[in-house]
Amino acid sequence: MACHKNVTRFSLQLLLTGSVAGKRQKASALDRRRADTCAYHAGVKHQLALLAALLLGAAGAQTVDLRILETTDLHTNALGYDYYQDKPTGEFGLEYTATLLKQAREEKRNTLLYDNGDLIQGTPLGDYVARVQPLRAGQMHPLHAAMRLLKYDAANLGNHEFNYGLPFLQQVVAAAPMPIVSANTYVDDGNGKPGANAFTPYLIQRRTVYDTEGRPYILNVGVIGLLTPQIVQWDKSNLDGKIVTADIVDTARKFVPEMKAAGADIIVAVAHSGINADYQPGQENVATELTKVPGIDVVLSGHSHQEFPGPVYKTIPGADITNGTINGKPVVMAGYWGNDLGVVDLQLNYDRKSQTWTIQNAKTSLRPIWDKTAKKSLVTPDPAIARAVKAAHEGTLRYVRGKVADLAAPVTSYWALVQDDPSVQLVSNAQTAYVKAALASTQYKDLPVLSAAAPFKAGGRGGVSYYTDIPAGTLAIKNVADLYVYPNTVQAVLVTGAQVQEWLERAAGQFKQIDPSKTEPQALVDDSFPTYNFDILDGVTYEIDVTQPSRYGSDGKVANEGAHRIKNLMYGGKPIDPAAQFVVATNNYRASGGGKFPGLDGKNIILQAPDETRQALIAYFQDQKTVNPAADGNWKLTPIPGVTLSVVSSPNGQKNLPAGVTYVQTRDDGFAEYNLKF
Repeated sequence: MACHKNVTRFSLQLLLTGSVAGKRQKASALDRRRADTCAYHAGVKHQLALLAALLLGAAGAQTVDLRILETTDLHTNALGYDYYQDKPTGEFGLEYTATLLKQAREEKRNTLLYDNGDLIQGTPLGDYVARVQPLRAGQMHPLHAAMRLLKYDAANLGNHEFNYGLPFLQQVVAAAPMPIVSANTYVDDGNGKPGANAFTPYLIQRRTVYDTEGRPYILNVGVIGLLTPQIVQWDKSNLDGKIVTADIVDTARKFVPEMKAAGADIIVAVAHSGINADYQPGQENVATELTKVPGIDVVLSGHSHQEFPGPVYKTIPGADITNGTINGKPVVMAGYWGNDLGVVDLQLNYDRKSQTWTIQNAKTSLRPIWDKTAKKSLVTPDPAIARAVKAAHEGTLRYVRGKVADLAAPVTSYWALVQDDPSVQLVSNAQTAYVKAALASTQYKDLPVLSAAAPFKAGGRGGVSYYTDIPAGTLAIKNVADLYVYPNTVQAVLVTGAQVQEWLERAAGQFKQIDPSKTEPQALVDDSFPTYNFDILDGVTYEIDVTQPSRYGSDGKVANEGAHRIKNLMYGGKPIDPAAQFVVATNNYRASGGGKFPGLDGKNIILQAPDETRQALIAYFQDQKTVNPAADGNWKLTPIPGVTLSVVSSPNGQKNLPAGVTYVQTRDDGFAEYNLKF
């Protein structure tokens, strides 16, 4: 009984003073001995302190500051290293973001860390561990080995996780050091319908958090993973008959109530999906719509390689870029390649009557690793990340430095959006040669073969360093990967002359409509249109008249029925026959419907090659021995006399200015402005 009284007095003193030290300062020596003896024999000293703190917290609502951190679209950039240029850089890399992560954790006691997908593909390092020196069974992916050091709470899947096939992804997930979630990917039930979840759809993670006075609480954090449902089109060759997807928003509405019923106090939607202005079911980018789903408290966005909060989204309905909210919900999108750390700061209150947590205040922000104006690093890299990926990095360097052929002249992509470009021409030449050989003994052997290729590296969302720039001399594997950055496979489709016209009309959405009556400079390129959708069709000649509105809208549907930007479309020096048949060499992404091109939905594929496009490039270059990268000039912009077009490119573009282009200035973001006159 005496022991019970002493324990009670000990607990009461804790309630009054908040610490063991305070109790010991005020109690008599006898009381201290009794309390210590009882606690020792019961083995409950720590449990008493926790109980007392919890009891005090229950006496009234207390404030808990919770920080949620996000990385997204790392694309195997563990290091600040440009494998294509074969040199280090401070503009991107998890080794830099890791330093920001540690700083952010030091500032707040309660932190959670999530990755938002597109992790295992994107640089030659990703290709190396997936294709060249494949991971052994049970071996951890080098990016995961680095992330293990940073103690991620969970990770989401992105669309590029599926590029190397489902078996490789399953192997990577099985060895991951953190739980991985994806709610809207399902096993095909055999009839093209959703069966069981292909991956863990969500988690409810029990975390101890501390209020502003240091008292502990239990917080159940719900985490749901969501990704672009278009993966079944973009990676059709890998996923057909194996995986089906569901709408992101419908999936959230399905699982969030279930998560709440299972005890989630707050719910974080980790969505590999961009921020949208409006919503339609099945849409690729729906982060805005997720903020409207009851029960979702925080949205981590990704996929678009953009930054939120940031000025690009200032006109999005409901967006507050000062506080980083959309429709009152905190949202963050942390750029790409580790160039930003996403930070969500929440102020939580616990209501003891309803036993519920509420978010009283929320603010999001981005912490960059690179000063775009001063062109210098803002942080030093964490050396532990480099140590974690050392073997994979060194193996990748050996791989990318291997010689393929000799290059007769430099290859750059600085002007690929203005004129026919050698960086695109080389890809078209290789695809054409591959498809002609593959179809030589088939029913299609006598049909003309065209080739569709796009300028993948043309600045834009990839930043001012995201251009191809290969010097004359040795053409190495790293240069092939520079020309073709995705692990796509070669495919071919059968189309008519009329479909060729519409294909090009859709691609011509790359440009804004130009007013021929204006004399002041007008921006030529529509930055919202991805350059990987600006297909150049080699084998025909044509012009693009940008005084016309785009025939197609961003949804791939006809927006201006009477508009035709493609002029003088010729094959063999004659106007193309709308009824004639053509084979078009392309890749699995485009052939299966990627980019929402008319007439391309996977139904007219006549060749599904097992080889990646990069392998076709390597074989072509090896056959050539010495590669001449000259473009054949099969397309051009229709001249607009008296009009000045404003074009943005790298400052390095000054070394090979096209006719009619003059340099204007270099902006604070590092890009340079040029004027084009005909």
